[in-house]
Amino acid sequence: MPTAVDVLVVGAGPAGAAAGLAARRRGLDVLVVDKASFPRDKTCGDGLTTAALRLIEQLGVDLRTLPGYMAVRETVLVGPDGRRVSLPLADDGDHAAVVPRVELDAAIVDAARRAGVEVRDGVAVSGIDVNGDGAAVTATTAGGDSVRARFLIAADGHYSFVRRCLRPPAPPELGTWHAFRQYFRGVDDPRLYVLFEADLLPGYAWVFPLPEGRANVGFGVLRRPGMTGKELNARWRELLERPSVRTVLGPAAEPEATHRAWPIPASFEYDALTDGRVLYVGDAANVVDPLTGEGIAQAIETALVAVDAIATGDPADAGRRYTEGVRRALGRDLHFAAALQRVLRSRRGAALAVRTAGLTPWTRRHFARWMFEVYPRALLLTPDRWRRGMFSGGGAYSRSTEAA
Repeated sequence: MPTAVDVLVVGAGPAGAAAGLAARRRGLDVLVVDKASFPRDKTCGDGLTTAALRLIEQLGVDLRTLPGYMAVRETVLVGPDGRRVSLPLADDGDHAAVVPRVELDAAIVDAARRAGVEVRDGVAVSGIDVNGDGAAVTATTAGGDSVRARFLIAADGHYSFVRRCLRPPAPPELGTWHAFRQYFRGVDDPRLYVLFEADLLPGYAWVFPLPEGRANVGFGVLRRPGMTGKELNARWRELLERPSVRTVLGPAAEPEATHRAWPIPASFEYDALTDGRVLYVGDAANVVDPLTGEGIAQAIETALVAVDAIATGDPADAGRRYTEGVRRALGRDLHFAAALQRVLRSRRGAALAVRTAGLTPWTRRHFARWMFEVYPRALLLTPDRWRRGMFSGGGAYSRSTEAA
């Protein structure tokens, strides 16, 4: 274990591994540690948006080589009134995909290691200390090692140990959303389904396809005061028996294992992004799309912005550069998505959104882009980003697809 580095990254999920890769490419001495050993499962819907796919491609990871990778070519929205709208995705690369997190996260960690990043999995951090002059951070591991770093990137998730060390008595992040996931086999339909059930709004249920007739099936709801695990478990069992869900799954569908639940943090605030030379990224910064609950693209993007802030300019001003970078890259989109969430809170609003998606061939082609990419939703409010082709950018792996 090195005793001093430029950047210590705590957490080796997509955000942490991406931070390690980016730091290495910028010539920084970086160490990534994670208490888990990879490959490891991470409870998730396993869906990847266009933005996530493009960012992962930029990291040098070709997800198409993974056995569990499933590119999505068509999405079906089901409104609370039962109306179905089919949305085809463009064939210029991959605009949406599904891959189990046990494969995805391990693939990005492997890419970081191949690039020369030192990744120590199975190493838990037991203490964080900001040096008296504020110019360095020292982390102590459960094994008794100490690592001094000029900067620490906290990519340790919604229960961030780093945050709880530096902001006691900060309680664990309980999440803005609560979600359930269960894997099924025997699902014949390869399309991606989003079902706006009236009692889940503004949340939704999903059936995300995987290879060989498997699917990730789940639902997400906003957490409300007094919501209990017993209540959510009962709702999950009842949801799986609804005709709207059973029709999608088909008569041969069977669960592979028990369901798992997890909180989704989406209470993003700018003043929670930094603690001196500690920069929070991904779920540790609550940077999750408040409309869909998706967070992988946001996790990777905040990691890249954090490394850029560290590598550029006066070290004492890195926190401000990081906050401003997140504001430019994601802030406006996240706040606009939160506003759109209010539209989907009502049955009428959700039904209108589904009907609007199916109005014309143009809306059917582009509505899926507005689902799978955050920024197109907010373009009307951010004319500084208007450019030719802003509604028709290619998906990930488009160049390699053309070459093949």
